[in-house]
Amino acid sequence: MSFIDVGEIRGRPHEARVFEHGWQSWSPTGRYRWTDTPPRPADGTIQILAYRPETPVPPGVFQGEGLLAIEPGDGSVELWSAPGPLEVPSIRVREERGRLVVSADGPVRHHRAEHGLDQALRDWAAELAGPRTFPAVPPMWCTWYGYWDQVTDADVIDNLELSRRHGLGADMFLIDDGYEAEIGDWLEPRPGFGSLRRAVDAVTGAGRRAGIWTAPFLVGRRSRIFDEHPDWLVGGAYAGHMWDQDLAVLDVTHPDAAAYLIEVFGTFAAMGIGHFKLDYLYAGALAGRRHEDIGPIAAYRRGLELIRRGTGPGATLHGCGAPMLPSIGLVDVMRVSPDIAPTLHPKSGDISQPSQLGARLTGAAREFLHARWWVNDPDCIILRPEVEARQEWAAHIERTGGLRGSSDPIAALDAWGLETTRRLMVPTATEPS
Repeated sequence: MSFIDVGEIRGRPHEARVFEHGWQSWSPTGRYRWTDTPPRPADGTIQILAYRPETPVPPGVFQGEGLLAIEPGDGSVELWSAPGPLEVPSIRVREERGRLVVSADGPVRHHRAEHGLDQALRDWAAELAGPRTFPAVPPMWCTWYGYWDQVTDADVIDNLELSRRHGLGADMFLIDDGYEAEIGDWLEPRPGFGSLRRAVDAVTGAGRRAGIWTAPFLVGRRSRIFDEHPDWLVGGAYAGHMWDQDLAVLDVTHPDAAAYLIEVFGTFAAMGIGHFKLDYLYAGALAGRRHEDIGPIAAYRRGLELIRRGTGPGATLHGCGAPMLPSIGLVDVMRVSPDIAPTLHPKSGDISQPSQLGARLTGAAREFLHARWWVNDPDCIILRPEVEARQEWAAHIERTGGLRGSSDPIAALDAWGLETTRRLMVPTATEPS
């Protein structure tokens, strides 16, 4: 769709500041001076994995996905946004003959506020989602940042005991990536993991909640699903390259693929799992040929509805790598930043990629969403000695109102890391900031 001019601001463009809201969890989000160069993808693969693939940003413009706000410099805020979660335009602003000209590739609403950017964002988020309340989410422990994709059932059970012994207060134990045989084959265990049922039974038997990670809309080329069910895939959709393989997209509008999705999550729920981290969700909103002729955002939302049907209404759905506005009303917890990492800076220089810097910047810029759209997830507490700038990361977590979750091997924590982790492991704040 082409971009159409929808508004303009006269004045002194170089005194303006622009707030860009990124497409999905990992997309950079923040407030920039007009003279700044905002974050952009380091390469084409990252454009797919962490930005909005169909609308790369041309030079010389700022662009928000479903939301772009401008502070002209006179104390006011001009905000252009999507009308709701079902249609999310890209919104741009450019300088043209001393004016800031705003354009969009879909319908937008225009708001003007007089009480500063922070308040304007809070008011906008509350109005778009409508009145909602969120229960406090207890703290968790997650396998990922300690064990990566080589996690075993013994690692889960060992840390379950260590959390009890050290009084960390983890109520839910999340088994992250690494238990599954292949991306898409969620019910088939990786031989080196051990027994998923053994790990889940240990957690629930200790009176704790069990969680599981999936990337439900991805299908890896090495998977059995890819080999046996090519008709279940979105035609022409390429979800990037990860896990040393190209990634296809599950077509949730295909009746058999939809039934499989419900079966996967129903099976997990029957095992006693009640928390579902749904990762790489951007894939469900990629364009392509589907069995049913519906748009990418409608297909994405249907996929989340199918997952909810499988898990049951009482489960916690936890989005990550997820299109932000299209997820409103469908997830309980949402990652609002890129992944944390033991390093301060991303290896590629692109802050959509794992790093403490990217997680801090984008997480802080999206604090206004907490307890308005969902419970924010600022990503995990990792404080073992080799983590760079760990004091700064702990301070960032303490400032947020969102989900608290440790992801260190508990035995690797020194005295400061253990004491600080224990102090931070509290239930989420239930009131928006």
